[in-house]
Amino acid sequence: MDIENKSLAVIIPAYNAGKTIMSVYEKIPHYVDWIIIVNDKSLDNTEKVVSTISDPRVIMINHSINMGVGGAMITGFKKALELKAYFIAKIDSDDQMDPQYLDRFVRICSQHGCDYVKANRFGHLDALPSMPMKRLIGNIGLSFLTKIASGYWNVFDPQNGYIMITRKILRRLDFNKIDHGYFFENSMLILLNIVRAKIGEIYLPAQYGDEVSSMRLTKILWTFPRKLFHGLIYRIYQKYFFRNLSPFFLLLSCGLAFCIGGSIWGSWAWYESIKTGIPATTGTVIIALLPIILGWSALLQAFVIDAQDAGPCLLFDSDDEEITGHFEKKSSKCNNNDICHTP
Repeated sequence: MDIENKSLAVIIPAYNAGKTIMSVYEKIPHYVDWIIIVNDKSLDNTEKVVSTISDPRVIMINHSINMGVGGAMITGFKKALELKAYFIAKIDSDDQMDPQYLDRFVRICSQHGCDYVKANRFGHLDALPSMPMKRLIGNIGLSFLTKIASGYWNVFDPQNGYIMITRKILRRLDFNKIDHGYFFENSMLILLNIVRAKIGEIYLPAQYGDEVSSMRLTKILWTFPRKLFHGLIYRIYQKYFFRNLSPFFLLLSCGLAFCIGGSIWGSWAWYESIKTGIPATTGTVIIALLPIILGWSALLQAFVIDAQDAGPCLLFDSDDEEITGHFEKKSSKCNNNDICHTP
């Protein structure tokens, strides 16, 4: 691939993908420079199937232990950086993603200066009925929680694994903070917000077959909220305290202190009123309500600062029939809301 002499590597984390990995490989466009397949200690014939591919672009890395999708991606990221790839994409091995859209990902990165581009399955409403109901409900809930933790309020469908990142921004991320499991995409968004990365989101339909997802809903409900909370605390510390002592940190600290203090005082006054049977005085009620009101006001201001301080987020529509050829530079049309349509 050649767009301003920048190369493209595709990483495919594979676990028990013997039935689908060949189909995914055959759809990879010819302009991809490297295809990095990370066999994450598969128990089936994935390694054997990949070894039959006679393509110099294919690089297979075998894990001696299962490290999860995030662990496989970290291995792939390191290899892509070693190869000096400029654009680095992730495509899952379950054959639900169409590699033919890769040129659009590259165009969004190159023409609009995006550091990270991801697919969004919820842009095509006619495709939603094909999504399993558990996945649909789970993705909506996780999207809202991830918005809070990551600070990217304009980004949706965080669990979508069809992504592309530039070499420049990838080198700025702390690989030790990237989750090794299914929380991989969420942790990436949290880390990207810390470095104020510019996000691009492209509406792409997903394809669902008869495959059974190894992601368990009960495990997600137990682990993801906890990880999102830890990610939120880490992001606030890194972005607003350690790297830059922002007014956000002052507003957040004061807001929490006032709300907690007012709640404690009000609870104590309410308890004493119930215990003694004597109604609380107006002054006592005001002393409880005033810090809570001030606290909520400070928290809302902190929320506004956090939402505005996130890196830019652009939305792209993939339905334009005029997208032809590979990596042709054409003008883009953006309205005042920064909702762009790639030509």
